[in-house]
Amino acid sequence: MLWRCKRSLFYTAQRTQILKTIISFKSIHQISSPKVCATTHQDFPIILAPHIVHSTLLNCPSDLIALSFFIWCAKQRDYFHDVQSFDHMISVVTRLTGRFETVRGLVGELARVGCVIKAKTFLLFLRIYWRGEMYGMVLEAFDEMGRFGFTPNTFARNIVMDVLFKIGRVDLGIKVLKETQLPNFLSFNIALCNLCKLNDVSNVKDVIGMMVRKGFYPNVRMFEILLNCFCKMGRIAEAYQLLGLMITLGTSLSVNAWTVLIDGFRRLRRLDMASYLWEKMVQNGCSPNVVTYTSLIKGFMEAKMFSIAFSFLDMLESEGHAPDLVFHNVLIDCLSKMGSYDDALDVYDGLLELKLVPDSYTFCSLLSTVCLSGRFSLLPKLVCGLEVEADLVVYNALLSYFCKAGFPNQAVKLYNTMLDKGFRPDNYSFVGLLRGLCGARKIDEAINVYQGIVMNNPAVNAHVHTAIVDRLIEAGRCHKAIQLFRRAIVEKYPLDVVSYTVAIRGLLKGGRTEEAYILYSQMKHIAVPPNAHTYRVMLLSFCKERNIKMVKRLLQDVIDARIELDYHTSIRLIKFIFKFHSSSSAVNQLVEMCNLGLIPDEMWRKLGLLSDETMTPVSLFDGFVPCERRAGNANHLLLNGGVGR
Repeated sequence: MLWRCKRSLFYTAQRTQILKTIISFKSIHQISSPKVCATTHQDFPIILAPHIVHSTLLNCPSDLIALSFFIWCAKQRDYFHDVQSFDHMISVVTRLTGRFETVRGLVGELARVGCVIKAKTFLLFLRIYWRGEMYGMVLEAFDEMGRFGFTPNTFARNIVMDVLFKIGRVDLGIKVLKETQLPNFLSFNIALCNLCKLNDVSNVKDVIGMMVRKGFYPNVRMFEILLNCFCKMGRIAEAYQLLGLMITLGTSLSVNAWTVLIDGFRRLRRLDMASYLWEKMVQNGCSPNVVTYTSLIKGFMEAKMFSIAFSFLDMLESEGHAPDLVFHNVLIDCLSKMGSYDDALDVYDGLLELKLVPDSYTFCSLLSTVCLSGRFSLLPKLVCGLEVEADLVVYNALLSYFCKAGFPNQAVKLYNTMLDKGFRPDNYSFVGLLRGLCGARKIDEAINVYQGIVMNNPAVNAHVHTAIVDRLIEAGRCHKAIQLFRRAIVEKYPLDVVSYTVAIRGLLKGGRTEEAYILYSQMKHIAVPPNAHTYRVMLLSFCKERNIKMVKRLLQDVIDARIELDYHTSIRLIKFIFKFHSSSSAVNQLVEMCNLGLIPDEMWRKLGLLSDETMTPVSLFDGFVPCERRAGNANHLLLNGGVGR
């Protein structure tokens, strides 16, 4: 009984303190630019302004009083809390939630101190938890809202839908959207933004259809986001459909929309279409910006069409655009990849003259340049005085640098430092660690670490599996490498064409030819098409073993898949066939490959066999006589004209 009395006195004191806070707030009557003047009684006007409310919240004697006052203000007519007040309440509600453990416990405490619980109370909780990224509490508050007999409105459902998308529950997010009786523009906008971030093209298309059927249409910014999503994923057909919708609605293409389309075709290496769109953009009176030109220059430099790339660079300068940091980062990256290391370093030096502050991506581009050029000693001089915030991208780039520069132990130490600083490693981090351990000859430790990685992160990408298999093969542990690869297949880990090619190389290196061909057949069966490098690895190995049967099988697959062979592989292949196995069927395959353009003309020119423009490589085989009836024409021409010299 005494306990009940004390508890009653405590809640009475709490209610009294809250009332005092409100009464003292009522006494303020001279506020500049008031947002609202609420009146609870004719003689006591309540003037509310966001900065005064925020100040009062800061001075509240307890978190419970602050929350009660915050809720009371929100109930006043025509008053809406500003961002500053909501941000302050995040820490307040976080402490109260920790104290009372659940949303139900906190709401019950508010009721005990005299706060009337209404639907708006839960809406405020939803918004605070949402803004504070406390997603579990958002879902709990939503459930409690229903238990108290309140029907969540569209605003509440929008918040929950956004949270479900953010925690990866796309299926439930879509379900909430479909079950919302009165969805508004924001409902679809939230869904589309999240789905685009997830690159979920299928659901994006479905939501666009739902949106249009409900009489809503994307705004200009949303059209840009959707175009970027489709183009980034290579879904140009869908991008064109969206473009048609924009034209139908009379939405003019902004410079951002044009740039997204141009960059989409650049990603697909359709530079002809990218140039065409640039021309149409200019014709329609839309001026390209730095981002537009950056995409075009990057595309043509990657395609080694340098004259066109530099012509766009001239246009960029002549039109008075100031190249930004992103442009310089792209230029450094492109120049280093094409082997122009000095030019890439000159671009970096020019950043300081333009007073552009290098960022983490500049630093990573520098690391890439140093690694590709092999000038590892340059790095300390280049980064001296450079202040870059160490993020995950920087750590991953440094891991790669240490491995390539021959400092594997430093890579392992850096990985541990990264963990100590609270960074969560990603696939690139795992690859750097595995390469570092293998480079330091800690092979068994690398195997144990890999097994721990896949146990705790079964969704790691193919690059991680490829890295350990490749390094084990390089270390002479082919049997263990193949064992791990076979386990990855059984466990259905994500593997790509590079993974299979590396495993095939390991089998061939270990003399397990039949197993290599079986694995090659398996990859085709599970719809992982071999690429040019896969055929290069296998053809060179079978030529070395003088296995004409396997060579002919692979050549037929090359013809069927229309894979163009590189110069070196073509030389070795032709030398092998004509020197050791001049069978008519193999030569016929070479003829067909020449007809299809699968053997580069560069090879014939370097051999001196293609000097006349009217001459075709196929004509070189016209005089061929099989081995048993060799007259010498084609064989003599090929064998003495340069092959094998």
